[in-house]
Parts: sequence; C-alpha cells; structure tokens
Amino acid sequence: MWVITVFEQDTFRMFEYSTKNEATMALKTFKQTAMLSYTN
Repeated sequence: MWVITVFEQDTFRMFEYSTKNEATMALKTFKQTAMLSYTN
C-alpha cells in the first residue's frame, strides 16, 4: 500500500493508494508539503 502524508499547519492527513502510479499522480495535486511512502 502506498501512503501520502500531507502536512498542514498543526495537523496532517493520510491517503492510501493501491499502486505507485496512482499515488504519484495524486502527489502532484497537493500544494502543501507531502511525503510518499510504502508499507506492507
């Protein structure tokens, strides 16, 4: 599972994706600081 963590002022949000390609495309849409990671 691919996870995008989006950091905001005093909090964060996490989004899960099935494929790396799907996550990479979504990552491009965020304007805030974000991190892409993979977990089993």
